[in-house]
Amino acid sequence: MTGKRNHSVSFSRTVLCLVVIFLFIPLLVVVLYSFNSNKGTEWESASLVWYEQLFLHSPRLWNAFGHSLVIALTSSFSAVFLGLLAAIAIRWYRFPGKEYIITISYLPMVLPEVIIGVSMLIFFSAIGMNLGMLTIYIAHTTFDLPFAFMMISARLDEFDYSTIEAAHDLGATELQTMTRIVVPSLMPGILSAFMMCITMSLEDFVITFFVSGPGSGTLPLYVYSMIRYGVSPVINSLSFIIILGTMVLAFCFRKFLKTIAASS
Repeated sequence: MTGKRNHSVSFSRTVLCLVVIFLFIPLLVVVLYSFNSNKGTEWESASLVWYEQLFLHSPRLWNAFGHSLVIALTSSFSAVFLGLLAAIAIRWYRFPGKEYIITISYLPMVLPEVIIGVSMLIFFSAIGMNLGMLTIYIAHTTFDLPFAFMMISARLDEFDYSTIEAAHDLGATELQTMTRIVVPSLMPGILSAFMMCITMSLEDFVITFFVSGPGSGTLPLYVYSMIRYGVSPVINSLSFIIILGTMVLAFCFRKFLKTIAASS
């Protein structure tokens, strides 16, 4: 019995190691070639030439990255805010059509992005809205919202409603109950949803391709436009910086969640 268990554990560890290697080798390759002085795939010598090119001679790239960052932050904040209100309304209140709303809210999660992008394009064209940063923001908020709603709802299932009743008995208003009890208790779910939405918004290409207008291109669209001329190693340098920023953000996020758990 012990031999079978050890064999199962070793097999699980082997699979885990293979999966981790499969996931991280492409990132390591990107980081390695960001320091390659050669523009091709053949290694020549270590150099910081592409970082110099990135910071000093790539205004269009930074402009696209800035668009992506602004859209990601604003749409993620909106999606999490609306998802929080929707989760509270659906979990704690009764109203007609509740089950239909729950079903419809999950549609953007299961529909192909091409269908969402085309439908958003048709909608914006029908109402006469010019394509640009605003339409990208609306589209990203739309497909981020179901994920934020799902993650906050999962956290809300563990919420002790008696704390709200106790707050009302002590004279707290609805706003005070929301800001001092509900939101702090749901903060791990809210932050997780926010990080998820930012990640999805930064990497989205298909939907953004349909709803973007002149001068509103995001980083994925800019990288796609570079493919016809050959992707510059400058992208590798920017990717390494994004990876470092993501690691630092994830570390701070983990420490913050530990602080919340310890205080509660």
